[in-house]
Amino acid sequence: MIVDPGQATLAELYRLLISVIVPRPIAFVSTRGADGAHNLAPFSFFTALSSEPPLVGVSIQQRAGDPKDTLRNVRETGEFVVNVCSEPLLERMVRTSGDWPRGTSEFTVAGLTPAASLRVGAPSVAESPVQLECRLEREIPLGNSVLVVGEVLLVRVRDDVVVDGQVEPSKLAAVGRLGGESYAPLREVARVKRPRVSRVTGEVSR
Repeated sequence: MIVDPGQATLAELYRLLISVIVPRPIAFVSTRGADGAHNLAPFSFFTALSSEPPLVGVSIQQRAGDPKDTLRNVRETGEFVVNVCSEPLLERMVRTSGDWPRGTSEFTVAGLTPAASLRVGAPSVAESPVQLECRLEREIPLGNSVLVVGEVLLVRVRDDVVVDGQVEPSKLAAVGRLGGESYAPLREVARVKRPRVSRVTGEVSR
């Protein structure tokens, strides 16, 4: 199969990209509007961008004349929280992805608990094992989307997913996004040692 972006529809391109670039981490983003209303929504165009300073990026598709609640809230307050979606949260996370009317709290419709954050006004998802409290660093228009870049001000990790000071993937049990209505729970972890190579000689040490 060969796909020419110039000949494909936007819907066809979208379906292709999300089925090829897999699995994708899910940013379960909680925000608070200027009016104090809470919003919660998942985004799978999400990644870490930098470690110094710690930056993450969430790509949010634009809606003509009507920005998504998440984007509007981030613009109003300059804050958001990225919550990790673990397997026990999967069905409730998917429920928040519906096009609920403006003003609806997805915390309520999904049966999740808004918890006070420590560095930002946006609430965290109490049931999530990891929360990244973020301040808007910048937004970058990209095609039909906006890349929201956030500086991570605080990371909260539940103690039971930590082993020897590191987050253990099997205990975190994060869920990845696939195409369509498919998701990828973490089942096995492949551990492959990175080669140690001398930049001068090219020799590989064991």
